[in-house]
Amino acid sequence: MKTDSETAQAFATSWNNLPEGSVYTWDQFLDWMEPLKEPDFKRKRVLELGCGNGSLMTHMLEWQPNELSGVDLGDSVQTAETNLAGKEEVTVVKDDLVTYRADKPFDVTYCIGVLHHLQEPEKGFESVIANTAARGAFHCWVYAREGNGVIVHIVDPLRKIASKLPWWFTKYFLATPLVVPFYLYAKLLKVLPAWSFLKQLPLYEYALWIGKREFAFFRHVAFDQLVTPQTTYLPKKTIEYWLDKNDRVDPTSTYIIMRNGNSWKFGGKVVNEHDK
Repeated sequence: MKTDSETAQAFATSWNNLPEGSVYTWDQFLDWMEPLKEPDFKRKRVLELGCGNGSLMTHMLEWQPNELSGVDLGDSVQTAETNLAGKEEVTVVKDDLVTYRADKPFDVTYCIGVLHHLQEPEKGFESVIANTAARGAFHCWVYAREGNGVIVHIVDPLRKIASKLPWWFTKYFLATPLVVPFYLYAKLLKVLPAWSFLKQLPLYEYALWIGKREFAFFRHVAFDQLVTPQTTYLPKKTIEYWLDKNDRVDPTSTYIIMRNGNSWKFGGKVVNEHDK
């Protein structure tokens, strides 16, 4: 059986073969973090679980947290350290996010695009909560089961084969040619009027979102989809179960938001034990 370590190393291969700096734009960062905004992070102690090469942390620094820590199980932490070099408020740790427990919980903990790649996604979510201080905030983003029929039935079976191949073969001889049709599809939808019947097309909202980016980013996303040994597409009812089950989650604070028609953003706040 594949392990989280193998998955982390597969992603490290992806992250460590990218240009220096963040692979994401500022607008993408804002989109992922919404509904949280700058005041939720400014002068706070902030933790990212599954930080990759530090692409999100690079943008997070613009919101001036007092302390920003990143945790990742893969060798991508070396690239993260390079991308974040010279930032005294930043710490990057190589560790398993599922078992990681900070000496002092953080004011805000976020986990973007990671839980769905774990062998046990719920344990990853539990770690998010465990590393968040009382009255602190948490925020996650995962692939949805809803809206991903094309990916689940076409791309995911291919991933199970591609993840066993050398990374360079997957990137240049699978991801590159295979993403060309979707690249053209997204670019076409981006320039067409927003006719109502088009909204019924597969991955319509997602295509409009990614259609703003260059081909290299399309390939990066396709490579990430194909290189990982483990992916789970999570239905809304699973996220609702996680939030309801964990007694440290304040039920009055939670939110679940569909993003781009094929993923979920969710979060809330952790209760103060004395308020129970």
